[in-house]
Amino acid sequence: MQLRRRGLFRFYLIRAYRIKDEMEIILKQDVGKLGKAGTVIKVKDGFARNFLIPNGLAVPSTLTNLKKIEQERQREILQLEKARKDAEALRDRLAALSLTIPVLTQEEDKLYASITSNDIAGVLKDEGLAIDKNAIMLDEPIKSLGIYEVPIKLHPQVLATIKVWVVKK
Repeated sequence: MQLRRRGLFRFYLIRAYRIKDEMEIILKQDVGKLGKAGTVIKVKDGFARNFLIPNGLAVPSTLTNLKKIEQERQREILQLEKARKDAEALRDRLAALSLTIPVLTQEEDKLYASITSNDIAGVLKDEGLAIDKNAIMLDEPIKSLGIYEVPIKLHPQVLATIKVWVVKK
């Protein structure tokens, strides 16, 4: 009789332990196969305490932590909105800009060296605009004289175009 009670007690003890084996956490960063930053998820207790929380990937789900995450999210939204407005102002400035690039040419108006996004970024830098060469979306290098419209991706939602005049030196 005593053994049955002990076995039953162990059964309920193990069952109660398994119920508390999960923990609610808030992800601070995107974690593959778990979720995006700011989401509340349930994970195994050991995984949370031994990996996610010590590595700074998550925090326990409490009211104060939920409020902090919400404040960070609001601040991030404001920063993204400010960056978009700055990009729109730069787009208006670039729309009025026309770049002239003098180059050496061969016979039949072919260029000795093609004009790449790096060259256009250098000319923009001379004009006082610091734009990354990776933001200049030039499909292929410019290889002849003429007038070209070059798109520049200033922000994921803002696209500007500039006129580039390629002339003989």
